[in-house]
Amino acid sequence: MSRYDFVTEWTIPASRDRVWVEIMQPEQWPVWWRGVKKVDLLQPGVDELGSGAIRRYTWRSRLPYNLTFTMQTTEIEPQSRIKGVASGELEGVGCWQFSEVEDGTFVRYNWQVVANKWWMKWMAPIAKPVFEWNHDVVMEWGRQGLINRVQTTSPVSA
Repeated sequence: MSRYDFVTEWTIPASRDRVWVEIMQPEQWPVWWRGVKKVDLLQPGVDELGSGAIRRYTWRSRLPYNLTFTMQTTEIEPQSRIKGVASGELEGVGCWQFSEVEDGTFVRYNWQVVANKWWMKWMAPIAKPVFEWNHDVVMEWGRQGLINRVQTTSPVSA
């Protein structure tokens, strides 16, 4: 089965507001997140927070393949939670959660997803640990990029 349940946890040495601003601007992720090749806004949100927005993401990884999927933002609780539903080469649900901690901001990303590429489904029984490692590498690129971003740039208004 090509189903994955990922949990990524970061502590970012910056205010929750600062981290929130960066995560809420996915079109800017390719600037600071090595694994993000491209983010296109296909449909704007239905409210000022961006609920209902649909974006197409193209990700690259340590392994020699890209993944493209769309993500519709389904829930936003300001500076606390962002949830979305993915479809395409990956299908499932992702949820960002943010909380203040002594060292800055604790970020947790839960990603419950099925890989829909035929070769990933076919290889999942033997390659699942490699795909999981690859996901962890891409998320570590995000952590490092976000830390660098919040420490070296002024926030761009969301």
